[in-house]
Amino acid sequence: MFTTKERSKLRSLAQKIEPIGQIGKNGVTDNMLEGLSAALDKRELIKLTVLKNSDDDIIEIGNFIAEKLGAEFVCATGRKIVVYRKSDKPGVVHIKYQ
Repeated sequence: MFTTKERSKLRSLAQKIEPIGQIGKNGVTDNMLEGLSAALDKRELIKLTVLKNSDDDIIEIGNFIAEKLGAEFVCATGRKIVVYRKSDKPGVVHIKYQ
């Protein structure tokens, strides 16, 4: 779990990045989760867009993705979801959020 300050720092960093994927009416698929996991290994912080035709709640989608990927749901702002997971891969520049 993040403190309020850590979550705030990650939110501010997420404002500067572009969404890497979209979640539509089909929801979150296994293939999508594999791709998101690979993206988290490279970037640590990702942003996703939930399309208007998605029937699911945005916060529920964010929590589901975080749970499946062993990540941390940072926030949902509008139709955007931000997820963070520290990468164990060598050579990755780690995000300083403290």
